[in-house]
Amino acid sequence: MTGVVVAGIGQTEFSKDAGRDAMQLASEAGLAAIRDAGLTPRDIDGLITYTTDENDELVLMCSLGIPELHFWARTPGSGYGASATVQVAAGAAEAVLIYRAFNERSGRRFGQPRSTEVRARPFDRHASYGIDTPAKMYSLWFRRYMHEYGITNEDFGRYTVVARRHAAANPAAWFYERPITLADHQASRWIVEPVLRLLDCCQESDGGVALVVTSDERVADIPAPVRVLGAADAHVRGTSVMHNYYLPDLAGFPDAERCAARLWQRTGLGPDDIDVAQIYENFSPLVFLVLEAFGFCGRGEAAGFIAAGAIDLDGRLPVNTHGGLLGEAYIHGMNTLLEGVRQVRGTAANQVANVEHSLVSSLSSALILGPA
Repeated sequence: MTGVVVAGIGQTEFSKDAGRDAMQLASEAGLAAIRDAGLTPRDIDGLITYTTDENDELVLMCSLGIPELHFWARTPGSGYGASATVQVAAGAAEAVLIYRAFNERSGRRFGQPRSTEVRARPFDRHASYGIDTPAKMYSLWFRRYMHEYGITNEDFGRYTVVARRHAAANPAAWFYERPITLADHQASRWIVEPVLRLLDCCQESDGGVALVVTSDERVADIPAPVRVLGAADAHVRGTSVMHNYYLPDLAGFPDAERCAARLWQRTGLGPDDIDVAQIYENFSPLVFLVLEAFGFCGRGEAAGFIAAGAIDLDGRLPVNTHGGLLGEAYIHGMNTLLEGVRQVRGTAANQVANVEHSLVSSLSSALILGPA
């Protein structure tokens, strides 16, 4: 994984009604990332996105004016593959544009039940029992975690309050200047009682995000390069892309645990070396499970870790400094990658001082970024 840098990042505004289609959003974010890298579309020869992205590579190629592609790929599923896109990009082409764009709020809303006609295969096993939304799918898993360690929804709310506080100081966030209190969280309506309230759930957003990854041989020509110190991806047999139902230990996160072990081994780093962490959280309990899986605290200890202020901007491990998917926007975790880059560059709205090691966890995939 050595010799790879993030050369440029770009995004559109985050909204609830972009007023333009997903291809336009992908093009705008892609062009912004290319320009941020000090490159032109003629320099791009690779494209990577998710399997769920609806923006066709050849159409995007024409829209941006890319003359020739030598590589393209898609990582499986949705946000849990965000960091994996960078791992795939390593050595694939000279300069790879990674992108994700959609109209999730003004178009098809991901949080709503799917019709039988468009139901994807991974959901077939559960939909007939009425488990037809992500909130329902995840909550069965989170409920066991709560039972095992005595965690309450109020504990989850303490994370949400931090995320919204960070978003309130981030001008790019949808919830800019709109912090909440724990009382606000507890007053929000139940989505799946007693696990998730409305304010435990990520947003539905319109927007586009992109980044350019290239070889460190080009560092001298890149205005603000950020090195990929290591990346890892792990999927344990018996788990699913959206939940842990089928393993003996239902109160943990085995994919994230194995991913963390591989990442620490590949980089020679450990939890004490990380200065800031961006963690994919379409639902607030995932932050708890990932903190424990990566060894920042012990099993069942994340609630106390968060309550003690450890994830605040002045804490031991500032987490989701942009506001996360709950506070900034939900672009399937790709905006979390951009915040990891900004923290190393020193350009984040909520900048943490002297960042040498920036972790981005996309659940079963993760990477560590550092200065080039």
